[in-house]
Amino acid sequence: MRRLLGATLAAATLVRPAPAQGPAEVAALLRYPFPSQLVAARTAPRLAWVLEQEGRREVWTASSPDFAPRLVAAYPDDDGQEISQLQISPDGRWAVWVRGGEHGSNWDESVPVNPASRPLPPRALEIWAAPLDGGPARRIAEGDEPVLSPDGRRVVFARERALWLVPVDGSAAPERIVAVAGALGEVAWAPDGQRFAFVADRGPHALIGVYEGADQPIRWIAPSPDRDGVPRWSPDGTRLVFVRRPGRGGPPDSLLAPRPQPWEIWVAEVASGRAQRLWRSPERPEGNLPTTHGGPNLHWANGAIVFLSYHDGWPHLYALPERGGEPRLLTPGPYMVEYVHLGPDGRSLLAAANTGPDRWDVDRRHILRVRLDGGPPEVLTPGVGIEWNPVLLPDGRTFAYLGATPQRPPLVAVQAGPRAAPRWLQAERLPADFPTARLVVPRPVVFPAPDGTPIHAQLFEAPGGPAKKPAVVYVHGGPMRQMLLGWHYSSYYAHAYAVNQALALAGFVVLSVNYRLGIGYGYAFHFPPNGGLRGASEYQDIRAAGLYLRSLPQVDPRRIGLWGGSYGGYLTALGLARDSELFAAGVDLHGVHDWTSDSGRRLGLQLVGMEIPADRDRALRVAWESSPVAWVARWRSPVLLVHGDDDRNVRVDQTVDLVQRLRRAGVPFEVLLVPDDTHHWLRYANRVRVSEATVEFLRRTLSARGSGGDAAR
Repeated sequence: MRRLLGATLAAATLVRPAPAQGPAEVAALLRYPFPSQLVAARTAPRLAWVLEQEGRREVWTASSPDFAPRLVAAYPDDDGQEISQLQISPDGRWAVWVRGGEHGSNWDESVPVNPASRPLPPRALEIWAAPLDGGPARRIAEGDEPVLSPDGRRVVFARERALWLVPVDGSAAPERIVAVAGALGEVAWAPDGQRFAFVADRGPHALIGVYEGADQPIRWIAPSPDRDGVPRWSPDGTRLVFVRRPGRGGPPDSLLAPRPQPWEIWVAEVASGRAQRLWRSPERPEGNLPTTHGGPNLHWANGAIVFLSYHDGWPHLYALPERGGEPRLLTPGPYMVEYVHLGPDGRSLLAAANTGPDRWDVDRRHILRVRLDGGPPEVLTPGVGIEWNPVLLPDGRTFAYLGATPQRPPLVAVQAGPRAAPRWLQAERLPADFPTARLVVPRPVVFPAPDGTPIHAQLFEAPGGPAKKPAVVYVHGGPMRQMLLGWHYSSYYAHAYAVNQALALAGFVVLSVNYRLGIGYGYAFHFPPNGGLRGASEYQDIRAAGLYLRSLPQVDPRRIGLWGGSYGGYLTALGLARDSELFAAGVDLHGVHDWTSDSGRRLGLQLVGMEIPADRDRALRVAWESSPVAWVARWRSPVLLVHGDDDRNVRVDQTVDLVQRLRRAGVPFEVLLVPDDTHHWLRYANRVRVSEATVEFLRRTLSARGSGGDAAR
C-alpha cells in the first residue's frame, strides 16, 4: 500500500502500526465460494449456475434425479474477466454466457476490462456456449446480450449497435441481420422461434421492432415519441406487451422536488400493429417505474399480465387481465419482492421476499410462491437463513434457489416441495479451514434517528475481549441496498459481510446500518425527502448509528470508526468531515465526494436553449452542502481512501480531487490506488488486498485509547 501524506501534515501524527493478526483472518474469510445466476430449463429438470472462488470463475450444471454438480467450463486465472448473462436452453441441452466487461457498471459495461494489467488487454467481450450433455465449451462470437432461441439452436446478440445471429454450436460465422438506426437490444424471441422483438433506442425516444426474416421489413410496434421497452410475447405469439415511458424533453422541472414519472403497460397485435394501453401508473412519485431488482418484472402468464409496482408503498406484484381491467394485488402486506420468476406452467411465480413468520424476516430474504389462480402467497423457506434467486422446475413442485445462513456462505439448494429438506450442492467447496464455527451471528437492533424514524441494523460482536472495545459503523453502498442477518446475495456485499466478520473477530463491535434510501422498508424509507444530493437527510441515520454505539457499555466512545464503499464511501467521508469528534477514523472505498462535479450532470444541469430550472441555484447550493468536500475545514480524523482507477460507477477523479483538498487542509490520510481495476474489484487478489488494508487501517487507528480523532487533533 502506497501512503501519500500531504506536505502540510507535519503537525498531524498518524498512529503507528500495532502488531496485527487481522490480515491472515481476512484472507481466510474471503476464500468462500460464491454461486450466482442460477437458471433452470423450462422443459427439462436441469439447472446451471456460475461459481466464483478465489478468482476462478466456472460454469456448472446439475440435473434430476440426483442433481450431482458437473463442471461445464472453467477459467482458472485471476484475470478479472467476469461471467455474466448465463442462460440455458428450454430443453436444457445448451448454456450460453458472456465473458468480460463489467455489467454492474454505470457506463462502459461492454468495454473490455484489464484488472490484471496485462500488456495486451482483452480485445472484446466474448460469447461462449457449451453442450450440457457433455462436450467442451467454445467461444462462438464477440458481442454482448446473447439470447437463445426457443429451439436452443441459435443465438441473437448485440455488437456495434447491430444484432447478429450465430449457431449455438459455433458451426458457422456470426451474421449481421439487423442494423437499423439506434442502439439495438432487449431481444425477445417469439414462441415459434421464427421472429423476435427488439428495442431500438434512438436517444429521445425508443421503438420496439419485430424481425421476421431477412427479406421482410422491420415491423414497428405502435411507434410514438415515447420510450418503449421490455417487450414480452403472448403465449400464442400473436401479441406483445411492453412498457411505455414519456420521451425525453419538455420544459425544465424542479431539481429538488420529487417528480412523478408515470409509466404505462401497452398491448399490441403484432400482425396489425394496433395497440392499446392496459394500465397507467398513478401520477405521483410512488407510481414511478420501480428501481428494485428486475424493474417492472413484466411477464405474460396464462391469461394475465404480471408486473411489479411501488404505487401502494411497497414493491408488490400485480396481475392484470390480458384484455384489460383492474389489476389484482398478488402480494399484499408490508414487504417487498424481488428476483421474480414465472414458472414453466405460467400459473405460478416464485420470488424472494423479506417476509415470513419471524418478526426479523424484514431483514432476511425467503422464497415466496404466488399462485395466479388465487390464494395467499406461501413462504416456502421459513427460518433464519437468507434465500434468493428461485427457479421452478418443470414438474411444478421441485424448486431451486441460492441460500446462506449467518455463518455459512451461499450454496445452491434443490428442494422437492415446500416441506422437503433442501439438498445443498457443492458444500465441499467451502475450504476445510474456513472459520465457520467462529463466525458471529449478527444480532438485529433498531434505534431511532433524530426525526424518530426507526433504523434497522445488524450488530456483530464476538464473545469475550476487553471491557471497552473499539467499534465501527459499516455503511453499505447503492444506496438502494439492504444488509441482512446473514451472508448477502450480492457478491459485493457478501465481501463486505466477510470483512465485517473479520472486524468482529479482530475485537471490534460492528454495526451494519440500513439507512434511509435503502430498500426493504417501504417507499417512504426508500425515497425520503431531501436525500442524497438534495440534502443528505440519510446522514442523520449514520450519525445516530455512531451515537448508538457510543451508548453501549462495552464500546469505547473515543474509538468509533466508519467504513463503506461507493455510496457508503460517500457517507463515510461525510461522517468524518462533519463529525470527527464522533468518528475517530474511517475507510472510504470509491466514494462520491463532490455532488456538483461532472459539469452538473448529476443534477441534470446540462442546459439546452434558454430555459433554466427555477431552483437551479438553490439546488447547486444544497448539492454542495451535501458533499464531503464542503466540510473539509472541519475534518480531523484519519482516513484511508481506496479507489480503482478504471472505476465505471464512481469516477476516480472524486478521490483524486479529495486527496488534494485533504493535503492542503492538513488532514491525515492514506491512499490505496488500484490500477486498472473497477468498482467491484473484479480481480480477487485486489479484493483481498483492499480488505486487508481496510481491517489493518481500522485496527491501527482505533487500537488504543486516545487514538484516532483525538491523536489527529
